[in-house]
Amino acid sequence: MTIRRVFVANRGEIAVRIVRACRELGLEVVVGVSEADRGSLAARMADRAVCIGPAAPARSYLNVGAVVQAALGTGCDAIHPGYGFLSENPALASTAHENGLRFVGPPAEVIELAGDKLRSRGVAAEAGLPVVPGGEVRTLKDAVRFADDVGYPVLLKAAAGGGGRGIKLAWSREELEKLFGIASAEAGAAFGDERLYVERLIRRARHVEVQVAADDHGGVLHFGERDCSVQRRYQKIVEEAPAPALEPGTRAALHGAAVTFAREIGYRNLGTVEFVVDAESGEFFFLEMNCRIQVEHPVTEAITGRDLVADQLRVAAGGKLGVSQEEVSFSGHAVECRLTAEDAAHGFRPTPGRITRFSVPELPGLRVDTHCEEGTLVPPYYDSLIAKLIFHAGDRDEAVGKMREALGGLVVEGVPTNRELLMHVLAHPDFTDAAVDTAWLEEAVLAA
Repeated sequence: MTIRRVFVANRGEIAVRIVRACRELGLEVVVGVSEADRGSLAARMADRAVCIGPAAPARSYLNVGAVVQAALGTGCDAIHPGYGFLSENPALASTAHENGLRFVGPPAEVIELAGDKLRSRGVAAEAGLPVVPGGEVRTLKDAVRFADDVGYPVLLKAAAGGGGRGIKLAWSREELEKLFGIASAEAGAAFGDERLYVERLIRRARHVEVQVAADDHGGVLHFGERDCSVQRRYQKIVEEAPAPALEPGTRAALHGAAVTFAREIGYRNLGTVEFVVDAESGEFFFLEMNCRIQVEHPVTEAITGRDLVADQLRVAAGGKLGVSQEEVSFSGHAVECRLTAEDAAHGFRPTPGRITRFSVPELPGLRVDTHCEEGTLVPPYYDSLIAKLIFHAGDRDEAVGKMREALGGLVVEGVPTNRELLMHVLAHPDFTDAAVDTAWLEEAVLAA
């Protein structure tokens, strides 16, 4: 099937990113916008923008019917969901397919399998991937029995959760008893599924993920790995590729495990297999798979020279990846910082408002993915991300140093941002020594 016109079912910087990829491929593009985003950069860049509902996400960007009808009504051949919103919703993938539209992502049944942590863990274990000790718990008694066996602390996770949502940390039996009902209720409210599973906590965990790609012609390969360990409340803040301080054998094993899992579940299009690496022992364990383009995909693009969104669109159209694993090469090091409209000094409170000045220094090697400019209104309804700064250099030290220079020259006025925190992270000796884990930001930086 040939794709001629793509419907972008998203907003913000990823919508702009998809529009640009479509332009490079000579494709027409329609952007679906909420009432709050009618004047957005993506809407102005597209061939056409169509309103899919009010500002509230549940009535616009999360409305499967509205998205599909808008795509059909504007003569589109495909729907690109970006990340977040409906990107990992099997209902959108299946409804699009039923209406003759290409979904730029894996089939609905694959999304459903990968999105169910319990099923995906089972598939991973059967395929020989190491998994963190854990399992489904239907009652508090089951959870206490498991935690008593493996030892505290443990994580309570929503079985159908993702993106760091629905996770509770219990350091003792008393905390577990207190949090179990809360976690179950939150899982039901957020994902429509109250099932939980308990997992042993890796105390010094690094978050390492592998970018995989698969086409309809049997091609399954990886584009290397990323380290996303700088996190606050399971939300990533700084990412880099390749992951630093990994033994060559561990790196190769991670790549192999990711490709094996993608092949095992019949994956198609681009996705990310996430792992937790024990910073003390070097052991790694399968965590989950994300069936979408990731926020941090630019660092992989920087070190491979690939356009991953273009790869997504080609695969969705039935094309081949066009490269073998041996032909994938890696060059240098890339670091990404997520710039958000948040007041880090006051509990990371979101700070919607109008940007009165937005100036980014022009530095060789610096890429900025953003939907913002002077005059942009940051609305209160959505994620606070306003830009991603990506620096690619010959090695890690240079990339980190240049990123600090870029952040130092960045000027954003009108809304508070987390720029100062990002600069502090990149200058911290632990970060420069690649000695951080997923608890580091909150324990060593924010709590200091």
